[in-house]
Amino acid sequence: MREAWVIGLHSRDSRGAIHLIRDIVYRKHGRGCTTQASYAHERSASVLCSPRLMLSSLEYLLPWDFSPTVLLICSLSAVLYVRGVGVLKKAGTPPAAWRSICFFLGLGFDYAALQTYVDYLSQHMFWVHRLQHLVLHHIAPALLVASAPSVALRYGTPLWLRDRVVDPLTQQRAMRALLRFAQNPLVALLLFVGLIYYWLTPLVHFAAMLDVHRYLLMNWGMAVDGILFWWLMLASRDRQRQLALGYGTRVLLLCIAALLQILLGAYIALHRSVLFEVYGACGRAWALSPLVDQQLGGLITWIPAAMMSGVGIIVVLYHVMQESRGLQRGSVALAVGQSRSLSRG
Repeated sequence: MREAWVIGLHSRDSRGAIHLIRDIVYRKHGRGCTTQASYAHERSASVLCSPRLMLSSLEYLLPWDFSPTVLLICSLSAVLYVRGVGVLKKAGTPPAAWRSICFFLGLGFDYAALQTYVDYLSQHMFWVHRLQHLVLHHIAPALLVASAPSVALRYGTPLWLRDRVVDPLTQQRAMRALLRFAQNPLVALLLFVGLIYYWLTPLVHFAAMLDVHRYLLMNWGMAVDGILFWWLMLASRDRQRQLALGYGTRVLLLCIAALLQILLGAYIALHRSVLFEVYGACGRAWALSPLVDQQLGGLITWIPAAMMSGVGIIVVLYHVMQESRGLQRGSVALAVGQSRSLSRG
């Protein structure tokens, strides 16, 4: 697909470039836009428009472009978590039910965004693409962080694997230094918002949607960065230990992130011309005008993504209340102990 996006980047005639790209994509029958474009589009159109039946729910859930990596990570995470919960139950300290629900919801959302028919639709509709990234970068990571799965995953990992691979890897100086750098408040904010702006730059987006390696890098980058950012924002300070971030700083970062996403989403939604012409080259999955498609995508970037910052602020305030209650209980217990010691004396 190299010549396809090179044509798109360098051609001054955007409409002519789109026709050339569509010809190249369909002729090569490869992962332009980014998976089996011609066959996929014909199959989607014939099935979705069939008067006899719509795609069954099973077909929607089956992998569109099978990825062993996604299947391995999701299934292995689920198995380790279930094993860990079993160990914790025997020890009498199981995680709360709502945390387990959050874990499997987050894992399921990630799988659905990366491995089901949603992945095909995101390559042919801009608003579905923005919905996919809302899940990968905001909703699924927030759910996974809220589940606090680290203890269950650690106890679920076989001892030999933990001792020989996991612990040596996480204790390396380079790994810790990289994590500290990524969790620096300014760096975390720049990465979180910067990735959204970068991948939505029209020329960058054009190239990413026509090249499999850029496409995978974009999706996996959003998923990993989402976990790093929301862990820094939502995890309690006792879980973060040396990387603990003040709650006031978290609220400030979340407000800035929301503002920057609002500005970008509003720009896309209110723009009077088509910014992302690659979807016209690939062929849209549904009969929706390019501007309406773009407006819907801009609204998803504008409203739900910014609302996630509001949810994050609520969680931060909850942590503040919990810590203040803990301090009050501690001060009361200390006062009671001092009064008892004085009365005995």
